[in-house]
Amino acid sequence: ADEPTTALDVTIQAEILALIDRLKRETGTAVMFITHDMAVVAQMADRVVVMYRGNKVEEGNVIDVFENPQHDYTKSLLSAVPKLGEMLGKKYPEPMKLLGESKKSSKPLVGTDEVLLEVKNLVTRFPVAGGLLRRTVAQVHAVEDVSFSIKRGCTLALVGESGCGKSTVGRSLLRLVEPLSGEVRMAGKDVLKLPKDELRNIRSDMQMVFQDPFASLDPQMLLLDQVAEPMRNFSTMDERSIEERVEGLFKRVELPKSFLRRYPHELSGGQRQRVAIARALALNPKLIIADEAVSALDVSVQAQVLNLMMELQSELELSFLFISHDMAVVERVSHDVGVMYLGRLVEIGSRQAVFSNPQHAYTKALMSAVPIVDPSKKVLEGDLKFKQIPSPIHPLDYEAEKPKYKEVTEGHFVLTSDCGY
Repeated sequence: ADEPTTALDVTIQAEILALIDRLKRETGTAVMFITHDMAVVAQMADRVVVMYRGNKVEEGNVIDVFENPQHDYTKSLLSAVPKLGEMLGKKYPEPMKLLGESKKSSKPLVGTDEVLLEVKNLVTRFPVAGGLLRRTVAQVHAVEDVSFSIKRGCTLALVGESGCGKSTVGRSLLRLVEPLSGEVRMAGKDVLKLPKDELRNIRSDMQMVFQDPFASLDPQMLLLDQVAEPMRNFSTMDERSIEERVEGLFKRVELPKSFLRRYPHELSGGQRQRVAIARALALNPKLIIADEAVSALDVSVQAQVLNLMMELQSELELSFLFISHDMAVVERVSHDVGVMYLGRLVEIGSRQAVFSNPQHAYTKALMSAVPIVDPSKKVLEGDLKFKQIPSPIHPLDYEAEKPKYKEVTEGHFVLTSDCGY
């Protein structure tokens, strides 16, 4: 099984791992499981082989390797895994302490109380065509009455399963998809009502980092030109100044100058994602929307990219909308957390409040599905309590119920009306 659960959301991953484990026991089939996720190794393996640059560096019983790793690379892999609960009692996010990076700052990121972006009652729907004439016969209710705010220098994480609408929220803010209704206020302006020329200007303050950097980078353009492109389109800088700025950005995201003359296929996944971050920083934005930006990266590279994002946030007072399905990663990087299910926010509040006192049944299910980096605590199929996701497709005349929220503690809200879960 070659990376069968990589980039899958946490609930589907838990179900597939439990299914493979049950089939293995019922049929007596041996499983060779190839993965970069040490939490998955802890759940699935009896024996482990750790490889580094084509060589086997450690092998042994899974409990022995996890409790007493001998090779430095095994130790670094285990130290890079974000563990649910390790931020308990900490008010602010802070970079991970990685093996060999003790000199780097790990100060908490305090952020500010100044609201940078405010979203009110955002609704985004997609038409469903049918019949001989391909008329619109129904709509996908992708985002349904979502409201939140993001403070300057802070990270709001949107978390939920695939198809819950979190990526559509990010794209709606930039009007990469057009929302049906709502308000998105930034710098005193409603982004959804701006004409094209003003929208173009405000987009320089809001940039996006996509999940797959190989798809978002042009395979036929030099990396220098790709990072320079936003400046050529939006700024009045001369070519020499642009090249100097790109060199500075590569240095900032810890890529060598020699990469400027390379193409995307010559880089690893983590290096390509660093290029995507450099391109997003080119216009000095105030807000970066990171859409599953680290979900497909291996665990050590993921930790490095997360630390880089937090360093940049600290230095440049950046705000992030961090879209993810991984609760352990979200706990590490976010100031505030919004949990989405079927287009609605079911719970929102400070990271500390949501993780220490989850109220909604869906939030609790997401947290219980996070793989534990402990071979002695394996999750069995009977332990999983997920419900089938209802269809988000409704007839044209369907009126969605207005959401009702209860304030649990100051700033911590939970949905009390029906969301289908």
